[in-house]
Amino acid sequence: MFTRPADPTPHARAGAEALKRGDFAGAKAGFGQAVAMGANDLGIWLGLAYGCRGVGDAAGMLAALEKVLALDPRNVRALILKGDHFGGQGDHKAATSFYNNALRAAPPAAQLPPDLVAELRRVQAATQDYARRFEAHLLSSLEQAGFGAEMGGGRFGRSLDILFGRRQVYYQQPQAYLFPELPQVQFYDRAAFPWLERLEAQTDAIRQELRAVMQGPEAFQPYLEASANRAQVDRSGLRGNPDWSAFYLWKNGVPQEENIARCPATAAALNGIPLTGIRGRAPSVLFSLLKPGTHIPAHTGFVNTRLICHLPLIVPGQCRFRVGNETREWREGQAWVFDDTVEHEAWNDSGETRVVLLFDVWRPELTQAEREMVAAMLTAIDDYGAGSGEWGA
Repeated sequence: MFTRPADPTPHARAGAEALKRGDFAGAKAGFGQAVAMGANDLGIWLGLAYGCRGVGDAAGMLAALEKVLALDPRNVRALILKGDHFGGQGDHKAATSFYNNALRAAPPAAQLPPDLVAELRRVQAATQDYARRFEAHLLSSLEQAGFGAEMGGGRFGRSLDILFGRRQVYYQQPQAYLFPELPQVQFYDRAAFPWLERLEAQTDAIRQELRAVMQGPEAFQPYLEASANRAQVDRSGLRGNPDWSAFYLWKNGVPQEENIARCPATAAALNGIPLTGIRGRAPSVLFSLLKPGTHIPAHTGFVNTRLICHLPLIVPGQCRFRVGNETREWREGQAWVFDDTVEHEAWNDSGETRVVLLFDVWRPELTQAEREMVAAMLTAIDDYGAGSGEWGA
C-alpha cells in the first residue's frame, strides 16, 4: 500500500511564525521537524540557524549554516551569522573573513530589505574596528621588538600601508611590451641616478630657454596627435587638444634640429644621461605643458624597459602627479624618475600653466646587451609596419 510522504510545509510555516514572534525555541523545533521530514530548502536551513542561535545552540547553528552555504555560498545572512559566531569567540580574523565575503556578495542597498542593510552597516563597522585593533597590535609588537622610527618610511612603511589597506597595489601594465622580472617601483630612489643633481643644477638655464620658446608663436603642439592609420578611442578628450602640449627637442628618436638650436643649454644638460636609444621611437625629449584646469586621466605607457624623468620648470602650485598609490606635487628644480607603465595621472588645478622637462631613460636594471636586444626587437616591429604609436607621458 502506497503511503504519501509527510508534508514538512506546516512545520516550516510554524517555525517561520515562531521566528517572527521571537520564539526561538519554537522556531528551532518547527524548522528542525521540517528538516527531519526531508526538507532541504535554503530558507528552512537559514531559519533553523536563527532558531539555534536564539537558544544558544552554536553547534546546531553552524551545522545549519553549512547546509545554507552549500546551497548558496554567497548567502549574505549566513555569512554574517558565521562572522558573528567567530567574532563572539574573539577570533577576529575568521570573523573578518566571513564579514568581508558578505559585504562583497551583497547587492546594492536599494535592492535589500532595511534589516539587512542595517546588518551590513554593523558588519562594516565591525570590520573597521577589527582592522584598527589589528593595526594597533601589530605596531605595538613591532615597537616592542625594537622597530620604532624605522617603520614610518621607506619600503617597509609602504608595505604596512598596503597591509592595513591604506594603499592599493599597482603593477606594471605596459600597453605593448613587458620585459619580465623587473622590479615594481613607482617613483625611483634618486640614488640610482647620479646624474639627477647635475641636471637640477641647470634648472635656471633650462627655464630661461623655455620661457623664450613660450614667447614664440605656435611653438607647442598637442601632445596626443591623431593618426590616420591607427584605430583610436579618445577617452581623455586630449587628442589634438593644446591643453596638454609639447615642444620637442627629440621626437621618437629624431633630433629636432631647429628646436635644439633654440635650447643649447637644455641639450647640453642631457649629455651623459642614459637616454633611451631606439630608432624611430626614442629618445623623446620635450617641454611638457599643462594648461590651467587640465587633468590627464589615468593611463599607462607602452613598454616597461624605460623610465620617465620630470624636471619641473614652471610650477604655479596646486599641480599634482600620481603614480600608482603615491601622489606628489611638482617642485621647481626637483626632478624625479618614475615607471610610466604603472597607472598614473596628472592635474593642474591652478590658474596658470605648468611645464616640465620630460625625457625617457633606460631602466638601470637592464644590461647593455638587454638594451640592445630590446632596441633591435622594437625596430624590427616598426620595420614590419606595426609603427611606434604613442609612448605615453
